[in-house]
Amino acid sequence: MNQTRTFLLFALLAVAYFLFLAWEKDYGPQPPPPEVASTGVASSTDASVPGAIPTATPATPAPAAPAQSGQNAAAPAQLITITTDVLKLSVDTRGGSLVHADLLAYPQAARTHKSPNPPPTVLLSSDEAHYSVAQSGLVSSSDSAPADQPNHLALFHAEHTAYALAPGQDELKVDLTWQDAAGLKVTKTYTFKRGSYVIGVSQRIDNGSAAAWHGNAYQQLLRVEPPKATNWLANYTNPETRSFQGAAWYTGEKFEKLPFKDFAEPKDQLNASIKGGWAAMLKLYFVTAWIPPANQTEQYVTQTINPDSAHPRYLIRTVGPALSVAPGQSLTSQSRLYVGPNVQGAMGAIAPGLDLTIDYGMFKIIAVPMHWVLSQFHAVTKNWGVAIILLVLLIKGLSWKLTAIQYRSSARMRKLQPRVQALKERYGDDKQKMQMAMMELYKKEKVNPMGGCLPVLITLPVFYGLFFVLEYSLELRHAPFLWIPDLSAPDPIYILPIIYAIVMLGTQWLNPVAAGMDPTQAKMMKVMPLLFTVMFAFFPAGLCLYYAVNGIVGLGQQWWITHHVDREDAAKPQAA
Repeated sequence: MNQTRTFLLFALLAVAYFLFLAWEKDYGPQPPPPEVASTGVASSTDASVPGAIPTATPATPAPAAPAQSGQNAAAPAQLITITTDVLKLSVDTRGGSLVHADLLAYPQAARTHKSPNPPPTVLLSSDEAHYSVAQSGLVSSSDSAPADQPNHLALFHAEHTAYALAPGQDELKVDLTWQDAAGLKVTKTYTFKRGSYVIGVSQRIDNGSAAAWHGNAYQQLLRVEPPKATNWLANYTNPETRSFQGAAWYTGEKFEKLPFKDFAEPKDQLNASIKGGWAAMLKLYFVTAWIPPANQTEQYVTQTINPDSAHPRYLIRTVGPALSVAPGQSLTSQSRLYVGPNVQGAMGAIAPGLDLTIDYGMFKIIAVPMHWVLSQFHAVTKNWGVAIILLVLLIKGLSWKLTAIQYRSSARMRKLQPRVQALKERYGDDKQKMQMAMMELYKKEKVNPMGGCLPVLITLPVFYGLFFVLEYSLELRHAPFLWIPDLSAPDPIYILPIIYAIVMLGTQWLNPVAAGMDPTQAKMMKVMPLLFTVMFAFFPAGLCLYYAVNGIVGLGQQWWITHHVDREDAAKPQAA
């Protein structure tokens, strides 16, 4: 099997796949336009509350904090700013919800001379088009109205409007309090540690009333689907449109996902009791996850809020076991919230199964060890581009014997082309006789036309495995190499795709044209370099670097073997 011909099939399949994805983004089913536009941060309180409260979201605005709570019900909610060494957060006193999160160590774009300090990545936001928030609260099992409960609709109070982790300080705690007229007091405490994206969240219930309090603690994440690009090319070149977008959870044994497009399917909805799990919203390179105590069984559910609006909100919630606090007693509910990067090798230490959020799909068996090898090379070279080059050399070294078989077969077939052409002229349109004659010729000359298949079959999984490593591995995001500011993005000046096209031209020159190929196929083979140049122009530069170096090394090996075969044939008459 000719290597170039196989790559043509692969290229056509890959282009067709990505064009189909882009077409789906532009022309697939779209949500209907809204009847009334909704704006403002207040919309962050329109999600339903679990427990005894109905799950349906009311069409009316969220109720204000109750007048009998001991706080001014008419007082507007405030945004509390919290800054650590790695996070800058905004907490809304309406519910004590996290409504904004900047990841200070991860800029939105690669640093360049023109933009040396790009803004940080925003993971949580109250903006309507990019809405993503983390909420928590308590819901009573009594018949009291939601407005009388310390849920994510209630108005909490904070001592200050800004908190910061001071130099040399390892821990920061931020308290928000709520109290009703009967004497029930709830203190929601956020705990931050230096260098950590894990946020401790506790809800302490101090029952100063005359009656016992019964209820549940809950945590939930809400998010809208990311805005779509305005044209198919932007969708095609943006890796975020190809990555998974939706909710994910861990059952203690199994990792499961629910894309936004399937939230409306009743059969796909989550409603299960889970112990030792977590609930998350996934975004390319980043994750937000509620992590309940590992020894606690919680009820997990998913739901769509306002499904007919322009920006429907997708919810995943965990509800803890029943709580009971007698008069004069206290009780604290604990959970953790992860708001940060998806770092391979570090997530599993935060919670069991959390490392599965780096999802390479069916190519995980190839991608994970490939990432490990790349990481080892990077530890030595301190550059991901050099690590990719070393990975090429390692793989070429391991497959040297296999590719040698392929190139030797190609060299032999190249020398047989004049005789193959003579057979074509002899048998004309009688393809059956021509094929039989060719097989006899190959057998006589000890040439296996299928000798190049195995190396190609090995190359294709490596291609896909590396593709997912480069697209989904956070470490390669914004990694520079020579003129390339970001190996996970396309080459900005297309040098690598052009190099690979030149390599393909050299490979075509050394490879024989497959016997029996019709004129249309022959023309397609000639445009292969152009086709790959266009396709690779939109692929991650790291992938182009891999295949450009792989092609150069392979072309050198093929030339050497072809030259060696020519010398062997030239020496045969002398030996005779």
